[in-house]
Amino acid sequence: MTDGALAGIRVVELGQLVSAPYCAKLLADYGADVVKVELPPDGDTARRWGPFPGDVPDPERSGLYQLLNTNKRGVTLDVTTEAGRELFLRLLENADVLVENNPPAWMRQRKLDYASIAGAHPSLVMISITPFGQTGPYRDWNGCDLNAFHLSAAGHRYCGRPGEAPLQHGTFSADFYGATTAATWGLAATIGRGRVGGGQLVDVSCAEAIAATFVGGQNIGGYAQDGVYDRRTGVSMGLAAPAAILPCKDGHVWMLVLEPGQWDGLVKVMGNPEWAQPEMFRDMFVRGENKDLIHAMTEEWTKQHTKAELQDMCQAEGVPTTAVYTVAEAAEHPHLRERGYIAEVEHPVLGPLRTLGAPAMLTGTPGGPRTAAPLLGQHNEAVFGDELGLDAGEIERLRAGGVI
Repeated sequence: MTDGALAGIRVVELGQLVSAPYCAKLLADYGADVVKVELPPDGDTARRWGPFPGDVPDPERSGLYQLLNTNKRGVTLDVTTEAGRELFLRLLENADVLVENNPPAWMRQRKLDYASIAGAHPSLVMISITPFGQTGPYRDWNGCDLNAFHLSAAGHRYCGRPGEAPLQHGTFSADFYGATTAATWGLAATIGRGRVGGGQLVDVSCAEAIAATFVGGQNIGGYAQDGVYDRRTGVSMGLAAPAAILPCKDGHVWMLVLEPGQWDGLVKVMGNPEWAQPEMFRDMFVRGENKDLIHAMTEEWTKQHTKAELQDMCQAEGVPTTAVYTVAEAAEHPHLRERGYIAEVEHPVLGPLRTLGAPAMLTGTPGGPRTAAPLLGQHNEAVFGDELGLDAGEIERLRAGGVI
């Protein structure tokens, strides 16, 4: 890829599952040359997670792996061996960025942590993404995405009905938020190397990424400052009504009515029912105090229409309302298709494969998937032979010894 905004930036990824692969994918989407390093013989754990076509496990057909690894070149390399570690360090000689999400203790034991490699690679930016970060009493705890999510108090704040037990959040939110944070500030560190005199470690805690975005200053910061924070409100907001997920003919819609003009628009769309006429209901706080009544009356109307009808009617009158789409509906949605967010790549095993496009559009240097995720070890010869100079005999000996 030579025409992307990040063309010329070389990235080595030593990660698996979600956070490091997605971070590296974001860089690859905009033109960075990413070499993904997988440990033989099985490679990235995501290859075994699926989902798989026909529910038949196949390491080259995992939907999760395909999503997270477009635009990358892939090699196999056992960095836990001395020969593998030495070859990995040679890969870093020409790299600008190393992205990894391994347990800190695992990296320290193999002398692949930043303290061990920075001296020989002073311009390298190392992005380390973990549930709890590289420091602190929890740095070596076993943990995954959901552990990080709930450490942030986001589960207590958002998931579940008021007064009941918190609910589990959707998988991988913390990993994706951590990955996006890592890509942003990893790129900033790469661009800023001239200012700080070289590379540096970008230490990303997925828990802190969630704390900063999901929970935010008005909760953790608000409690630290004033001892107050917001509580769970279930499927609706507490300050106004209707501000909730409401049922309709074919599913649900999310309706948000705060300002007087939005309320006036909704009343008009509903046909100016008598119950909605009191002037006091133009005040969002009064509506919030009477939300049980307002939700019940509004539901009588929403249940008479489809979510598409409700969305179109409400939007026409300035009422923020959106259909709650199913996954299948989102995958086929014409808005996403027209924007090019559903992209197609060619995979040597799966054939034509639809996947997600780049999350931000650059008008001068469009990004997005151009090549499918690599097969396991697909680029061994190109990277180890053509770029690092190993001859065919050396590559075969490394393969026979299980190093690649």
